[in-house]
Amino acid sequence: MCEESSAGIGRRAVFVTGAAAALTLGTVSFASAAEGQQTRTIRGTLPTGSPDFVYVPVEVPDGVREFRVSYSYDKPAVPAGTAGNALDIGLFDERGTELGGRGFRGWSGGARTEFFVRADEATPGYLPGPVRAGTWHIALGPYTVAPQGLAYELTVTLAYGEPAAAATPVYPPERAGGRGRAWYRGDCHLHSWYSDGRRTPAEIAALARAAGLDFINSSEHNTHAAHAHWAELAGDDLLIMVGEEVTTRNGHVLALGTDPGTFVDWRYRARDNRFGRFARQIRRAGGLVVPAHPHATCIGCNWKFGFDEADAVEVWNGPYTPDDEVALADWDGMLVASVRDGSDGRDGRGWLPAMGSSDSHRDPDVIGLPQTVVLADDLTRRAIQDGIRAGRCYVAESARLTLAFTAAGGRGEHAGIGERLAVAGDTPVTVRLAVTGAPRCTVRFVTDQGVLHTGGPLPVSGEGVVEWRTTASYAAYVRAEVRHEVAAGALPGALAAFTNPVFLGRR
Repeated sequence: MCEESSAGIGRRAVFVTGAAAALTLGTVSFASAAEGQQTRTIRGTLPTGSPDFVYVPVEVPDGVREFRVSYSYDKPAVPAGTAGNALDIGLFDERGTELGGRGFRGWSGGARTEFFVRADEATPGYLPGPVRAGTWHIALGPYTVAPQGLAYELTVTLAYGEPAAAATPVYPPERAGGRGRAWYRGDCHLHSWYSDGRRTPAEIAALARAAGLDFINSSEHNTHAAHAHWAELAGDDLLIMVGEEVTTRNGHVLALGTDPGTFVDWRYRARDNRFGRFARQIRRAGGLVVPAHPHATCIGCNWKFGFDEADAVEVWNGPYTPDDEVALADWDGMLVASVRDGSDGRDGRGWLPAMGSSDSHRDPDVIGLPQTVVLADDLTRRAIQDGIRAGRCYVAESARLTLAFTAAGGRGEHAGIGERLAVAGDTPVTVRLAVTGAPRCTVRFVTDQGVLHTGGPLPVSGEGVVEWRTTASYAAYVRAEVRHEVAAGALPGALAAFTNPVFLGRR
């Protein structure tokens, strides 16, 4: 299974750890030295059906100042429709590979072919810190394996000598300037070069400001290494929250706005029954649990953990596509179930709010397409999270588009997005949507009974007001959609914006 090129080391033992989800190979050893460096090369082949994670133990002696790894693997031709080879990589230090443990030192997935860690610095995606003596583990993640198998080569280099002084992390503040209680625009799903993105944090911050955003959330794949690289980019005009995109083999979830320095493990599947443990960890760290692109078609992207632990769901991810349409319909089905079961409106947690983010990685990905617009008491981490958790938000394709959505009864009763209009079932209710920035778009009002009202196209100016009268007995909730016009056919156009619902009736 694994060979080392050094003389005297032949085919090595294989050890299975835990369930069948991980496999540990024989240990790679290094001799102690006062200075200079030593290199070992390890070769092996992984067959189809390999476990999710393969660990290569490396015995690190005293006196090491830098741990460096490079790797490569073959990519043979495969038949159309068959997955080829893709091998991810990461690192755990001498504290071990225990699930949720403290040994995590970095993950680059398949974005890099080499990395290093030392006390003062590390490759993006990895955590700087001392290289202490003990058994470290290189983590290989065979994402997909071709029918021919996956042949790989690892080169491990240890450099000896006096380590540099460790860097002290500085994190962005939890508060920006703000405008008091107001609508704030944000993008909560972004990738920089600290995972598989190609933009620097500085480039992302500049693009976020240009897009008219008030807040962003750092969400790198399976690493929190970017947390300490945002502080100098925050300001009174831009709140920067930090988190992680927990990228499992059964779906991705945003840990949105966690305490800086929080690492959330991803090494489990739905059948392992471990997601609840890490969802609770996210909330203990002050974050929100937000399943991302739940109906995405990429391998491992489709959400399979259920929504019982979710605080919100990312219904719209990047430019609007058919899988977003499926996610929107699925979310609407959850709203219907909540009113059927009588659970909507219970402290803001009885129904699942929706949001949208760009999932931007590189040019030409547009930051802020889409963006979540949140009614919050201030521009702080807690206030933004409270607004999202309560569903006081809508999603728009850009800062040019604004919505004001309300429901009113005949006696001055009034409710906005994410709220309840407490009226008798037969009380007339006027639903009103004011729109700007949506030229030639069509407004639809969607209820638990389906689409019950569709307005005519908005004028070229993009501004307009659409009203509809109903009752709570006819519609248990109403939400608004603004859609682009279509050239032909009965299908609705792509979304330009949508709101979370206003609930009607007493509970």
